[in-house]
Amino acid sequence: MTDSQLIREIKDGNVQMYNELMLRYERKILAFIFHMLKSSKMEAMAEDLCNESFYKAYRNLHSFREIEASFSTWLYTIARNTVLSELRKNKSVKISLEQSGYTPHASFDAMPEQAALRNEKVTMVRDAINTLPEKQRSALILREYDQMDYQEIANILGQTVSSVKSLLFRARASVKLQLEPYFTDPVFEEYEGMNQR
Repeated sequence: MTDSQLIREIKDGNVQMYNELMLRYERKILAFIFHMLKSSKMEAMAEDLCNESFYKAYRNLHSFREIEASFSTWLYTIARNTVLSELRKNKSVKISLEQSGYTPHASFDAMPEQAALRNEKVTMVRDAINTLPEKQRSALILREYDQMDYQEIANILGQTVSSVKSLLFRARASVKLQLEPYFTDPVFEEYEGMNQR
């Protein structure tokens, strides 16, 4: 069943079908929420905020209109707003991508010392991403880790496509500038997510 078919079933009273929607998006939404959190003290809240996002989506499903956005875009927007609301309540708390437990999946068959070097580079990339302003960070995460297109990102962030491209350009430039002193290795230049798309 497509998302649209499931939503129609749910709106018609078959509420058990909402579990199917949750199963489709739960891991992606949870990973996205981990990325957005800024404090190790809030890391434990990621699952709660994910559940809260799904609850809000369920409660407001009657107002969802497919002609305005896809369900996934609508759901990411709810998750983002839920996290931003929580972050406003807890301004003093911070979390890094490394502490979030989310690791970009990239195959790297190498000797242990090369793997250790690679892990160090991944950690430095995460730290650089964490320094970005919220909209740049969100745009970069949605594009590079969630593989969303510009229009989807624009819908989630409430921006135009050209604004999203600008956010991504500035985010990539900032990350590259922060990492340049450390990486002159050509292998790093190929690092996923740092090349222009």
